[in-house]
This record gives sequence, C-alpha cells and structure tokens, in this order.
Amino acid sequence: MRCPFCGSEDTKVVDSRSYLEGNSIKRRRECVVCQRRFSTFERVEEVPLFVIKKDQRRVPFNRDKVMRGLTFATVKRNIGREDLEKIVYEVEKNIQNTLKNEITTRDLGEMILEKLKKIDQVAYVRFASVYKEFDDVKSFVELIEEMEREKK
Repeated sequence: MRCPFCGSEDTKVVDSRSYLEGNSIKRRRECVVCQRRFSTFERVEEVPLFVIKKDQRRVPFNRDKVMRGLTFATVKRNIGREDLEKIVYEVEKNIQNTLKNEITTRDLGEMILEKLKKIDQVAYVRFASVYKEFDDVKSFVELIEEMEREKK
C-alpha cells in the first residue's frame, strides 16, 4: 500500500478491525519511511451475476429463485434446508469462480442438476422435468433409463 504522504510503498499494518458489520476491514497503517499513519478499508468486490435467458435477455442472478426451484423439487423428500442452501452457495461460487459475470439458463440448470443427482434421484427427476421442459411421459422414461445406465 502506497503512503498517501510520501508515496513510499513500504508500509506496515498497525491495527485491523472489522468494519461495517463484518463486510469490510479497516486497517491502520504506518509508513516505514515518514512514520505517518493512515487508514485503509478493504472489502470483497462483489461482481453482480447475470443469467442469460433463452430469449437472450439478461436478468440478475436470483439465489431466492434457485432456492425456490430446489424447494419444489425436494418436497416430501428427506433433504434439509441446509443441504439446499449449500447447493445454492456452491452453484453461486462456481459461477463466480469462472471469472465471468454471466451464465446461461442451460449451464445453470446443468450445474444444479449435477448437484441434485448426488443427493436425491427423485428430486433430480423433478427438477429435470421442469428445467428440460418435458412434453410427455416418454421423456421421463428416457431420463430414468439414462440414470439406470449410469449406475451400472
């Protein structure tokens, strides 16, 4: 960190404190060259994420909407809210780790399906039926047959 008084890059941290309810860190620094003190603030830069819809519209990523879809898929299944929160968190982090701020609905759906498949097959099929827009029973049967082939 460059000293605002003399421009030296040789500074040391004297004190660090949580700031703004833990969303930032306030650091008190001292310049090794001129011995003057100054404060800096650090916070995580959150880049807004967007979902690219089928019609190419871009809408903000909505973790509540993802959670709602998972909740519907897991009705009457033995899956806790904490497990669903973990899926949403992992999906959001995976998107952020790609260093892109956009994801297609297709990629988002595939990511969620991958997570659900490991937890509960019935929830996986329920979510897939909505996400893949099944038109008929044959589509369900094909999905289940594919799952059986993967098991073997």
